[in-house]
Amino acid sequence: MDPMPALPLFTLPDAATLHAALLRRDAAYEGRAWVGVTTTGIFCRLTCPARKPRPEHCRWFDSPAAAIGAGFRPCRRCHPVGPEVAGNPAVQRLLSLLDEEPARRWTEADVGALGLDPSTIRRAFRRHFGMTFLDLARQARLREGMRGLAAGGAVIAAQLDAGFDSASGFRDAFARLFGHAPAAMTRGQPLLLADWIDTPLGGMIVIADADSLHLLEFTDRKALGLGLRRLSAAVRGRIGLGRTAVTDAAEAQLGRYFAAQPGGFDLPLTLHGTPFLRTVWAELQRIPPGATISYGELAARIGRPAAARAVARANGANRIAIVIPCHRVIGADGTLTGYAGGLWRKQALIGIECELARRAG
Repeated sequence: MDPMPALPLFTLPDAATLHAALLRRDAAYEGRAWVGVTTTGIFCRLTCPARKPRPEHCRWFDSPAAAIGAGFRPCRRCHPVGPEVAGNPAVQRLLSLLDEEPARRWTEADVGALGLDPSTIRRAFRRHFGMTFLDLARQARLREGMRGLAAGGAVIAAQLDAGFDSASGFRDAFARLFGHAPAAMTRGQPLLLADWIDTPLGGMIVIADADSLHLLEFTDRKALGLGLRRLSAAVRGRIGLGRTAVTDAAEAQLGRYFAAQPGGFDLPLTLHGTPFLRTVWAELQRIPPGATISYGELAARIGRPAAARAVARANGANRIAIVIPCHRVIGADGTLTGYAGGLWRKQALIGIECELARRAG
């Protein structure tokens, strides 16, 4: 895992508590929790006066940036990105334009043509969203293109849908993820199929064949591209876009998991790693939900008590998040340490599993 500073354990309340707070517009959750509504693609403060969604249509976030990263747009009634942004007409104008044309290819010249200072806009978006406006626009375009390809559209049609003004620009965006252009992904019979799954903690990419799961990662993980390229190389580029029955099962079981419902995971897995890595990953799966152990304890459990550092690296090499629960390993002093998907996610996952354990008695 990427080295990250320790963080005291803190989690959002469970989904039922958050939905109850949403229904009563509880101001105690201001600045702590935001809700994304899957039926509208909008995210709000819990105090928003808009009509309240049903629980199954809610996704919960601990920051506006997390909601934006999952593809949700800020509500125009409650301005969930904060009072400064809500009062910033330039930022609001750009968000509205992006909402209207998610496939538009934006440049700094376009921003300047609106009478806005590009450097000021860059600072404002980085401060509140963790990315620039151009980054946000690029993400929206790539998402539109992926949807076109996954639906079976031609590469050129997906390119146009995504708003790229050159085929090379579109291919390059995918090549950075998979290590090859999208045309190669749709030529011949693919061995593996890739698709996206929405979760309350953000989008995940899932890669599976007809028999097993090969990869499950949060789409904003820094090392995602490296993992995808290695997997693609292992199958000689034969990764296509689409779903298998394993993909559907993974989505259903993740939905059950995030709702803190019992059942666990019983997905068949194909593990791409050395015997040592597979030994660590197998031991991780023996840690029950609601329990956490240290790296040293994990090393001792596999009969390698002096290999805590190697065990930590094995955790970081895990490419099947949640199902192989590397998030259940914490620092020896009880603090949360390095999780490549973000410590905020590690907090949330442990919180979900504490609720699972509570319900199991």
